[in-house]
Amino acid sequence: MIGKAGLAYDRRVADVFRALDDRTRRIILDLLVERDGRSLFEICGALTTRYGLSSSRQAISQHLAVLEEAGLVRTERQGRTKLHHFDPGPLAEIARRWPERKQDP
Repeated sequence: MIGKAGLAYDRRVADVFRALDDRTRRIILDLLVERDGRSLFEICGALTTRYGLSSSRQAISQHLAVLEEAGLVRTERQGRTKLHHFDPGPLAEIARRWPERKQDP
């Protein structure tokens, strides 16, 4: 039987996998790993100029919301600007669940 903690873990893991299932969201994470603390405007600009992705600001905002819900992105306000930061914690939690197997010599 799975306890409440296990159910919460399973939901968080499912959210992370769902968030990573989209190419645009993976690219957004790559951009934040490259330079953390980007605004929506900066992310949209980089997606268009570097990757040829011409999604609307609303669509990118929705992608960021999915990433934030999964815990992969956290935000902070600087005045009127909302900055986005990559949080590797959920990925580390998944990696701890499936440790690397030792290879037989």
